[in-house]
Amino acid sequence: MNKEVLNSILSEYEKRRDKALYDQKIRQEEVYLKVPEIKEIDMEISKTGILISKAILEDPESYEKKVEEIKKRMEKLKMKKAILLTENNIPIEYLNINYECNRCKDTGYLENGEKCSCLKQALVNRAYKMSNIENVLKKENFKTFDINIFPNLPFEDEKLTPRENMKYISDISVGFVNNFDEKNGENLLFYGSTGLGKTFLCNCIADALLENNKIVVYQTAFTILEIIEDHKFRRNIKEFDDMDYELLFKTDLLIVDDLGTEVANTFTNAEIFNIINTRLIEGKKTIISTNLTPKEISDIYTDRVFSRILEKFIPLKFYGPDLRWERGK
Repeated sequence: MNKEVLNSILSEYEKRRDKALYDQKIRQEEVYLKVPEIKEIDMEISKTGILISKAILEDPESYEKKVEEIKKRMEKLKMKKAILLTENNIPIEYLNINYECNRCKDTGYLENGEKCSCLKQALVNRAYKMSNIENVLKKENFKTFDINIFPNLPFEDEKLTPRENMKYISDISVGFVNNFDEKNGENLLFYGSTGLGKTFLCNCIADALLENNKIVVYQTAFTILEIIEDHKFRRNIKEFDDMDYELLFKTDLLIVDDLGTEVANTFTNAEIFNIINTRLIEGKKTIISTNLTPKEISDIYTDRVFSRILEKFIPLKFYGPDLRWERGK
């Protein structure tokens, strides 16, 4: 990972922290003006916290009793402050620092030193230049998903109407998001012609998981193979080194769009199998979207790839009339 890129992102985190602290300070002054006694309590709490450190330094061998007394005193002060806030119709959390990410408090790192998921996603966004996708996600998500654009009339020999079928698929997709953290080995295969909602539903799932601080990589099969070839043959020296390649295996969710548009040969088949199989072994979840039918997948790829997809993925068929014109595409 290029240090300049990481430092640039961490600089943005520093600005977030500064803003969060500044905003808290403004709210704090507002409260102090309204209830001066709260300012006195905060000053007393601050002094009490210093007393704990002082007690430990002065008597490192038997400080526990003194520290316990100081802590009880601090709890009483906090309780008194909470009562004053409530009596003045001020929410207790009003004086909290409102970080964008409470897990790492906008530092980018957890207490154990590991990168927070929000920092990982920021790196992913920068590495894959996902800003265009992020703009799409503002329009294409579960909140904007409209089941009524799918016709509720029989379609060819299918048992369900396109609307009923999409209701079934969307329910599974919502369940996939809600149960994402479970080790259930659940992966999804979206297949069907273009213009039937596969990409839209992939975007819905990506958006929902990003909201839950999951790391999502969304790439076409063609681009994935370019990443692999760059890594294998060192065709391009990128500022992100091998990060884009490693993320294909490590990201929480990998969405492989347009499987079948890449040039299929022994090399590509082996590489696709390697990614899918490694992720399955490590319990990492994957969604594959393709215009190919299961039979066409079996004709193009090896039996190993096809059997793994059928064995470990829930196949969901999209059908009906082309709806791209419905969305103004």
